[in-house]
Amino acid sequence: MSIILDNIRDIPDFPKPGILFKDITPLLANPDAFGHVIELLTAHYKNMQISKVIGVESRGFIFGAPLAYSLGVGFVPVRKPGKLPHKTLKESYELEYGFDTIEIHAEDIQPNERVLVIDDLLATGGTAAAVGRLLEKLQAHVVSFAFLIELSFLNGRQKLAGHEIFSIVQY
Repeated sequence: MSIILDNIRDIPDFPKPGILFKDITPLLANPDAFGHVIELLTAHYKNMQISKVIGVESRGFIFGAPLAYSLGVGFVPVRKPGKLPHKTLKESYELEYGFDTIEIHAEDIQPNERVLVIDDLLATGGTAAAVGRLLEKLQAHVVSFAFLIELSFLNGRQKLAGHEIFSIVQY
């Protein structure tokens, strides 16, 4: 675990004063640390009959694609509006400073598919909860939410109540 913690860098006052940003770029640049994250995720999910990994833009793509490959399942991106070229389904959600929207290609998820949602960070849980609602509209079964980092003091788990949540590092 120390190889992961040793490769997450704190950046004070980014992107604005008072925020302590958890920078994962050193972890991504270190093949042993990045590989260890994928191995931990694979070990946790290998027996859960996942059929698709859903990666949340954009850092969820970084972890989701190799995890999907490792599990032998498909990968589906959830993107910001206007980034997917085909028919999409949308979900809007509230942020502390306004609203945002996410989209998914509707035909990439079949009813009753067992899906895993992955992103780099669980903070307040708003984005992850919106992805969960989007997948419910598609009648998918969200088996779990996975995160590299969880900022526990922001209580993001509350917005994901009723779902399994796996985070590798908690602050």
